[in-house]
Amino acid sequence: MTNPFFEPSTLPYGMPPFAEIRDEHYRPAFEKGMADQLEEIAAITASAELPTFENTMLPLERSGQLLDRVATVFYNKSSADSTDFTNELEEEIAPLLAAHSDAIRLDSQLYWRITTIHDQLDQLGLDAESRYLVERYYVEYTVAGAGLNEAEKARLRDYNQHLSTLTTRFEKNLLADTNDLAVVVDDVSELDGLGAGEVSAAAEAAKDRGLEGKYLITLVLPTGHPFLSSLTNREVRERIMAASRARGNRGGDWDNSELVLEITRLRAERAELLGFESHAAWVIADETAKNPGNVAAMLNRLAVPAAKNAREEQADLEALAGHPIEAHDWAYYSEKVRQAKYDVDESAMRPYFEAERVLQDGVFFAATNLYGITFTERPDIAAYHPDVRVFEVKNDDGSPVGLYTLDLYTRDSKRGGAWMNSLISQSTLLDHPVVVTNNLNVPKPAAGEPTLLTYDEVNTFFHEFGHALHGLFARVTYPKFAGTNTYRDFVEFPSQVNEMWMLWPEVLANYAVHHVTGEPMPQEFVDKIQASSAFNEGFATSEYLAAALLDQAWHALGSDAAIPHVAAFEAEALRAAGLDNPAVPTRYSSTYFAHTFSGGYDAGYYSYIWSEVLDADTVEWFKENGGLTRANGDRFRQRLLGVGGSKDPLEAFRDFRGRDADIQPLLDRRGLN
Repeated sequence: MTNPFFEPSTLPYGMPPFAEIRDEHYRPAFEKGMADQLEEIAAITASAELPTFENTMLPLERSGQLLDRVATVFYNKSSADSTDFTNELEEEIAPLLAAHSDAIRLDSQLYWRITTIHDQLDQLGLDAESRYLVERYYVEYTVAGAGLNEAEKARLRDYNQHLSTLTTRFEKNLLADTNDLAVVVDDVSELDGLGAGEVSAAAEAAKDRGLEGKYLITLVLPTGHPFLSSLTNREVRERIMAASRARGNRGGDWDNSELVLEITRLRAERAELLGFESHAAWVIADETAKNPGNVAAMLNRLAVPAAKNAREEQADLEALAGHPIEAHDWAYYSEKVRQAKYDVDESAMRPYFEAERVLQDGVFFAATNLYGITFTERPDIAAYHPDVRVFEVKNDDGSPVGLYTLDLYTRDSKRGGAWMNSLISQSTLLDHPVVVTNNLNVPKPAAGEPTLLTYDEVNTFFHEFGHALHGLFARVTYPKFAGTNTYRDFVEFPSQVNEMWMLWPEVLANYAVHHVTGEPMPQEFVDKIQASSAFNEGFATSEYLAAALLDQAWHALGSDAAIPHVAAFEAEALRAAGLDNPAVPTRYSSTYFAHTFSGGYDAGYYSYIWSEVLDADTVEWFKENGGLTRANGDRFRQRLLGVGGSKDPLEAFRDFRGRDADIQPLLDRRGLN
């Protein structure tokens, strides 16, 4: 049997040969990939020659290509189209991969070689990217524990393997419980307020589960649900909110409460072993924020005015509703207040947000105008699921950029949320092209019916495409710096900047067309949206900050902290932050907080608003310099997107902006002055 992972793909742009890949190919490829890389590392450390950049850093960067090929494809599948097989293999392989990573990062000889080169940096005459490569390896290996003694390393390996198993189990529990808690509605009258497309999608979702004649409301990852703003039936809204908040904390096989406690404790013990007072201190030491104190100062600065604004908003909602506002009421009545104050009705905008128009004439159009790139669909290139579309991206001179793939629709096998990842990461050293993919979770209507997006879904589309552009445009020598491989508290910056084009006049006019009549969206809709831009920001900022501060609270704990109950800890953390308003629940409660307990944002969920300081300041720069122009796009591409992770990100920002970021545009945007 020929394993398709054993050799690089010969398909255009190195697209993985999905049509050839079978379940039985993954484990042998993982096993061989790990073995091959360990041999490659052994060849480096066995060298009798003194360490040089050429005999240590270059072969280190070339190592592990087979493992990278299989891991990239497998983890994309386990996130976007999981099966019982992928779930089982992921739990089995997670500790093996953790052990493999430790075998490299904790290799004393390899660390000695890297340290030796690092100590001689000023004498080596390396170019800027090569010098930065040495610096990053030295810092990362040091923080990871490469300097520990052998007994300490043994303990560290145990922590890492155990944690990899627990975080994988957390994610699988969450997916299973999310699917199980989907809300079944018997009578279409209970869906009053939803559009025809939303009702159709709910009917299709029910049909897919064998619930013919019923309607299924599948849950999204955050606590809130898009339907809560439209459904007139308060009891159905309450059922949706209750189901959302019950995930992972209702007992049974999929309860994540004990996992939260165990993950938190083990992370704290590991941090102490590594010489840090907390997991948050360990994580943030190698981010642009540098320490938890800087994070806390910013979050707490924003929390007080955000909570105050939310209380004022709540008073308006209660005046309209005539009764106390509960969590399942907020979105519904906030839309009513928005309509009353600003005459804004987001549901009236949906007929103008047909998905194909948004993609071709909005998302792609903005990118073409900014960067001169074009998109051509390639149905001849197979992707990993029939719903996934593949587009070839080229520069205006016809030179290749890469492939962009889009997986738009939700399904039971796909985890919640929206994201971007790379299937092939560009590298000059390895002569690799680039393939990136975007995943969203839009309900799929019945065949023949249009896919109409909500305002928030359009915003998410532009956001995730910003990540895709970062991945497509980065041109680096070393695979370590490919695409979005940069600091976690910087990586959201380019994606947040791309959101600005959603309502940019010439972009909006090009895509926001009524899917039946062809009429453009009335300008008054846009004017009202912009006039109400700070509306409900007290709620939006509070629910986000509650999650970010909760993430910090869990990861500020010492290993000996006694936590009697997850819910009690969460309630106290929110009370201490002044964000314990029952009507404004945290965006993610602990037992379904995938970002922090399985998604790689542990002690790093603050990153979104940390990056938003840069984003808001950059939006001001675009406005001051003419907006959607090729000159502006080229500058942003060359000085920020194009460098990937090959440069200190704040240095890259200064190179683009001419100075450090100013927080004032963020405060203005969120109404927090």
